[in-house]
Amino acid sequence: MIELGILFGLFLVTALALIFVLVRRQNGKTENADGLLIEQARRLQAQNDRVTYGTGAMNGHLPTVHDPYRP
Repeated sequence: MIELGILFGLFLVTALALIFVLVRRQNGKTENADGLLIEQARRLQAQNDRVTYGTGAMNGHLPTVHDPYRP
């Protein structure tokens, strides 16, 4: 029974610590939009890479149920 109390106590302490971190993080103001611009550039690059290196671009056709090669 003591072990169960310790377990729930640890869960409570962890939850309180996470809540504290999230509340503290929201108070910080962003002075510039560099992070958002970097994230947008990375997202666009990932989208372009998916188109460039996708299955259709590599094999010349899209995968279907009737493909001869199925690993």
